[in-house]
Amino acid sequence: MATDDPSAAHLWRPYTQMKQAAPPLEAVRTHGSRIVLANGRELVDGIASWWTAVHGYNHSHIAAAVAGQLGTMPHVMFGGLTHAPAERLASRLAALLPGDLNHVFFTDSGSVAVEVALKMAVQLWLNRGEAGRTRILAFRGGYHGDTMGAMSVCDPEEGMHRRFGAFLPSQVFCDLPRTEAETAALDGVLARHRTELAAVIVEPLVQGAGGMRMHPPEVLATIARLARRHGLPLILDEIFTGFGRTGTLFACEQAGIVPDILCLSKALTGGTMALAATVATHAVFSGFWSDDASAALMHGPTFMANPLACAAANASLDLFASEPRLEQARAIGARLADGLEALRGRPGIAEVRTLGAIGAVQFTRPPELAALKTRFVERGVWVRPFGDIVYLTPALTIERGDLDQLIEAVVAVAGSVGTTAG
Repeated sequence: MATDDPSAAHLWRPYTQMKQAAPPLEAVRTHGSRIVLANGRELVDGIASWWTAVHGYNHSHIAAAVAGQLGTMPHVMFGGLTHAPAERLASRLAALLPGDLNHVFFTDSGSVAVEVALKMAVQLWLNRGEAGRTRILAFRGGYHGDTMGAMSVCDPEEGMHRRFGAFLPSQVFCDLPRTEAETAALDGVLARHRTELAAVIVEPLVQGAGGMRMHPPEVLATIARLARRHGLPLILDEIFTGFGRTGTLFACEQAGIVPDILCLSKALTGGTMALAATVATHAVFSGFWSDDASAALMHGPTFMANPLACAAANASLDLFASEPRLEQARAIGARLADGLEALRGRPGIAEVRTLGAIGAVQFTRPPELAALKTRFVERGVWVRPFGDIVYLTPALTIERGDLDQLIEAVVAVAGSVGTTAG
């Protein structure tokens, strides 16, 4: 195999054409908002390791909690057994989430959390004796994960999984209801497909990996109202938006709605361990409470409710309770809005948008991504543009100097390539 990438002999890297890719940078240590490379260079992390490290890297409180749990019980199967870290975490999530989202099903990744949500929705109707409700209404521009069910509710035309179209379950797609016409269209689609739909799924306020596309709380409230009108469970995918990223602990709070099922992951453990949760209301849970054994939810990841991960998540929640994370998120948002404004209206720049601790710059045409990544590294920052956007989702604890360095790098690099993007 002809390649300059020594890792290619054995490692298959994510979202990467291995034949064309440059060798990856080797990380050897992290601290705060920084990644230390093998050559000693430090990069300011602008995306918090795919939006997970909300408290920064190596937070002492989380590290101590994981170390303590490691010495006691690293793992035990969750089938037929229980343990205090999982029980405490489930109780705390139920208390923090709105309404009666009180029943927590733990998994180990965001994609699987979505899979479980879809299974819950479909089986809820099966348990009621309605076998024809097997499709999900999702929204164009959305992204919900890389497993089969999750792929089926991602954008079918522009998403990264469009090549699998013939292999995936057939779902129903609409535009987000931003206008009266789009609202009427959504209402009509829900009415036409009502007897075959099991649920509606949406990313609240921000369609993350689909392009950091943002919508106001009113749009989310409209979706919730129409789902309720047509008697359909609403699934919110808060895997990206949960835990302060949009300026509130959960994005759905800004619309004043309570979904029937809500998915969490990414920042759940503060970026320390793999963990996810699918949380259902009492009404959904009651649909599985039966004398019929076949009505049970037949799902159970081997590492479900891993004690180490639950310990990390409990420690992360401690930090949200004791430190001003939401205020920090809003302050980051204000700084991003101010700093990225310099790009608005520049040649080659289609849009600049911010929400909470999220900043995105969209090009008029997709740039040459590999060149952009190299230029960001040269400026001492770790930023991963994709498609036609460059975005920032830093740790909520990032220091002002590091945040300014990120913003300056994006303004310099995006501004200079805007006129030649393509």
